[in-house]
Amino acid sequence: MELGVFSLSDIYPGGADTAASRTRDIIEFGLLTEHHGLDVFGIGEHHTRGFAVSSPAVVHAAIAQATERITLTTTATVLSVLDPVRVYQDFATLDLVSGGRAEIIAGRSAFAEPFALFGENIADLDELFAEKLDLLLRLRDEETVTWRGRHRHPLRDAAPNPQPQGPLPVWVAVGGTPTSAHRAGTLGLPMALGLIGGTIDHARRLVEIYRAAGRAAGHPDDQLTVGVTSHFYIGDTDQQALDDFYPYYARYLSPETNGGRGWHVDRPTMAALAGRGGALMVGGPDHVAAKIADLQNELGVDRFLGQVDLGGMPAQMVRDSIRRFGDLVAPALTNHNVTTTKGQIS
Repeated sequence: MELGVFSLSDIYPGGADTAASRTRDIIEFGLLTEHHGLDVFGIGEHHTRGFAVSSPAVVHAAIAQATERITLTTTATVLSVLDPVRVYQDFATLDLVSGGRAEIIAGRSAFAEPFALFGENIADLDELFAEKLDLLLRLRDEETVTWRGRHRHPLRDAAPNPQPQGPLPVWVAVGGTPTSAHRAGTLGLPMALGLIGGTIDHARRLVEIYRAAGRAAGHPDDQLTVGVTSHFYIGDTDQQALDDFYPYYARYLSPETNGGRGWHVDRPTMAALAGRGGALMVGGPDHVAAKIADLQNELGVDRFLGQVDLGGMPAQMVRDSIRRFGDLVAPALTNHNVTTTKGQIS
């Protein structure tokens, strides 16, 4: 099982952070991810000034220069509004810079702003994503591409450069939409499932839809890879983790921080979500290890990524969480019959 963390690069409006300070911190968190033996570091893409990073490939290139092993992924690339040729070229370049460690998690976008910024109609969201994903995969899999769609100029014998070291891994980001899970399975692409509320049972239905669609399309089970992402913090103890995390979690989700799109979460609700079987990965090392083990043992999950910084969390708090994840949680997973890249079943 692969383990890692990611940042969506949010800038808390009431804090002292800037786009520059957040970008520097995110680069540091990527280096710490490798230093503490984890496998994957992800960076989200956003196109409003409430976030620091609009180009994960650029920030990942900086991280690549000071790391050797970790996978550098996106969480997620807003493919619905972007040119797949430019996306392919950017990540092919990152693949060369990093020695073959670039990865794309392609998503549809949970925000309206990118559609206005890039001149796309949000009413065409699903069609845009499906068409652009098709082109991205063609660019990856074919030496030259002849292609025609509704939302982009056609290509004839196109051969974009550069070429990556090997085929670029492309995942599909899935929120709570069964259609998205079905599409990922039908295409035989890995699915990155965002689990931000509810319980493992809420994820179970989407995983089952994904695997059923993949098998119906003729894809072997070992190709149907599932990753789960969740809000995340590891403290020294369960109680300390809940106490420290709640203020940042509450304001990160609040409507005031999210332009009216969020919701208010109280402390009992957060504690329930952090309990065994809940979506929120917050607690002491043993508790979080048990919850990650549940994802693999009950759902057959192949990767877990935790959103490691949110709501203006202090950088030291994030550093400590990454350290505990790599140094304490990853080894503890061997006691829960989970095979990780860092350690084997004991």
